[in-house]
Amino acid sequence: MPHRGNNRREAVLQRVRDTPPGFVRTYGDVSPGAPRFAGTVLFACDDPGVPWYRIVRADGSLAKGARQRALLEEEGVPFRGEKVDMRAARVP
Repeated sequence: MPHRGNNRREAVLQRVRDTPPGFVRTYGDVSPGAPRFAGTVLFACDDPGVPWYRIVRADGSLAKGARQRALLEEEGVPFRGEKVDMRAARVP
């Protein structure tokens, strides 16, 4: 029987993979009720197929700073100052 924690981790990673280019989700979107769990999962993930940079804080701020911003800008994610424009870029 699969370990429950692995299922939860895989669910978070699948939601991250399902975030389309040019859009973002929040940590809470990919791990409802436990946004810090999503951060822990992404921190430990080294799979290049997981677009970690599309996951941002609820206020649109970036956990990984300039590197994350550059990757999002390449995809056309809109910003308002230092933060992602969440009204335009968040996956509904």
